[in-house]
Amino acid sequence: MTDEKLEEYRRAEAPLPKQNRLWPLYGAGFENLGADGKPIEVPMPEYGPDELLVRHDACGHCFSDIKVIRAGQEHPRIYRNMQEKPIVLGHEISLTVVRVGEDLNDQYKEGDRFIVQADIYVDGIGYAYGYEIDGGLSEYTVIDQRVLNGDHGNYLIPVAPDTGYAEAALTEPWACVIAAYELRYRTMLRPKGTLWIIGTDRAHETYRISRGFDEEAHPAKLLLTRVPPTFEAWLRERAEALGIEVVAVPELPDPAIIETDDSPVSPAETTSSSGRGVDDIILLGADPDVIERASPNLASYGIMAILDDAPMARPVNVDVGRVHYNRWLYVGASGTDIAAAYSDVPARSSLKPGGAAWFVGAGGPMGRMHVQRAIQSAENPATLVCTDISDERLDDLCASFEAEATGKGIEFICLNPMNAEPYRAAMARFKEDGFDDIIVLAPVPSVIADAATYLAQEGVMNIFAGVARGKTAQIDLSGTFLQQTRIIGHSASTIENMRSMLFQAETGQLSPNRSVAAIGSLEAAWDGLKAVEETAYPGKIVIYPHIRPLPLTAVTDLKYKFPSVYAKLRDGLAWTTEAELELLRLMLK
Repeated sequence: MTDEKLEEYRRAEAPLPKQNRLWPLYGAGFENLGADGKPIEVPMPEYGPDELLVRHDACGHCFSDIKVIRAGQEHPRIYRNMQEKPIVLGHEISLTVVRVGEDLNDQYKEGDRFIVQADIYVDGIGYAYGYEIDGGLSEYTVIDQRVLNGDHGNYLIPVAPDTGYAEAALTEPWACVIAAYELRYRTMLRPKGTLWIIGTDRAHETYRISRGFDEEAHPAKLLLTRVPPTFEAWLRERAEALGIEVVAVPELPDPAIIETDDSPVSPAETTSSSGRGVDDIILLGADPDVIERASPNLASYGIMAILDDAPMARPVNVDVGRVHYNRWLYVGASGTDIAAAYSDVPARSSLKPGGAAWFVGAGGPMGRMHVQRAIQSAENPATLVCTDISDERLDDLCASFEAEATGKGIEFICLNPMNAEPYRAAMARFKEDGFDDIIVLAPVPSVIADAATYLAQEGVMNIFAGVARGKTAQIDLSGTFLQQTRIIGHSASTIENMRSMLFQAETGQLSPNRSVAAIGSLEAAWDGLKAVEETAYPGKIVIYPHIRPLPLTAVTDLKYKFPSVYAKLRDGLAWTTEAELELLRLMLK
């Protein structure tokens, strides 16, 4: 293919085909993806006067796609009958405008490039890209007013003309990574929220709330269960003066007193309640049984504060799925001031500069992104431990990042817990002093429980892996009030995170291209998704919908198939925009 043909593609000047190719998903299971394991052809989509016809240039595979394939229309983000109206997966995408509706001619032009913030909301209802809105495993699609004029404005984010297609597409998963270190948590009771105070056999007679229960800010509703009489009298007197509704709850109810919201949470909500459940639960005296019975009442972004000065008798079964998806937070203090549990050691999401960080499950695609960010951060950890159960993934991780880490003075350690004796010996030094930050990328409750035992004083564990709601891990929450440890969770990203990540990519601060492990044409999407399910590659898989048939190919194997593309890789390992352009020059249809 000539360079002129490539430039025609980049400017979106090529004639449009009569047919559009895509991968429909008709229900749960890979047998319902496509037609006999192949994409199908359908007529080109029609676009209206207030819509855009766009071309998908690159699409990254995500494990979230696998969750949809496994669940089918039982997935919480799918509202339609998939047999009658199949969905098209692919939310990690970069796209180019190829036709503009007449009402939008003053806003868009052919050749404009964008990425999409996938979590699209209209009137509070989610229409996620690659879920309810057809995604990137298609050559073309229509962008309508749900995307252009949703609850948070326009979900399209402009891309510079010279930014790589894969580089832009992988902004979406990278935005989730950087968002994990920019989380915000309340440092006081939720104003105008619902507060539930529960006493236990270990409660003191008197407590106080030095902030957040006064004229300046206070909850709207107060629930009381077994609160010591002296403190209850003070609470009722203050509540009456402030106009707070007080409800007596004589005993811990079973089931929950207020139904907890399990619907997908808008990523734009960072510190607000979903409106269902209890915003704050205060436990006077640590009791594992009470924590387990009361926690299901927490709303999204709800906080449980535990006040005690002695360890609990046993670990607590913590719903780590809701810590991840609903952003539940457990805090604590050893004194009697409830406000201190929130504000003395606020929940921190950024890595501690000069500290010790542990990435659990570091060898997978998302783990590599976390590791890369930690190394390239201006305030990086002094020690970085990476664990994974695959020697192959660990070897690739070390080959990609060890020299860069040591060059910045970071102690870089890679360990496989399946190699029991070397693993125990290497981790022994961290058992006593602990880690300042633990990022969990493996959705396994037993792994989460074990990792929590390594938290240092004021250490933070971020459950980044998408553990299903209802999955519990046995965690000793005594650390929340005795060592001020914090266990936080994260899912998705906001449009602000996307813009921030795109800026970092386009200014060379972080390179999404280094995450690419394998590429293929649209025909290779089925194999690519199976490879994601089977964790066959250490990095991301990127599909180029407009190239001639290309089987799924590791970037390092391009040495044999496309030497001119391979020659443009970074150090023979990492994908680059120059390699991408050479691939397109050779393979565009």
